[in-house]
Amino acid sequence: MKEASNNITEPTKAQLEILQVLWKHGPSNVRLVNNQLNKQKEAVTYTSTLKLMQIMYEKGMLHRDEKNMTHIYSAALEEQKTKKVVLDKFVDSLYDGSVKNLMIELLGNQKTSNKDWDKIKELLKKLDDK
Repeated sequence: MKEASNNITEPTKAQLEILQVLWKHGPSNVRLVNNQLNKQKEAVTYTSTLKLMQIMYEKGMLHRDEKNMTHIYSAALEEQKTKKVVLDKFVDSLYDGSVKNLMIELLGNQKTSNKDWDKIKELLKKLDDK
């Protein structure tokens, strides 16, 4: 398991995809997770999903309820903390740690609606008022 500098687990891309399903749907069996992954991308085999979830459980990234025949998995990692670790690494590796450069890239390459601009301005005003 990869560790970030603040000791929060940094999942791989495949692990993050599984975590996102569990964060969205809550505790789930492997079949549900696998079905959701297959909706998002090309076919992922059930056995691949099962093996990865077992590895994630062994590494402490998932909890597993073994009370029933069908094991139910849930995320052991907090969504916001995990996303922060992933985002921080992304900004550090692609933008030399510059949030400004990331924002310029995002806003310059996306068609931003007036509604989105209003929300962004509102957020910036709130940050400015602090």
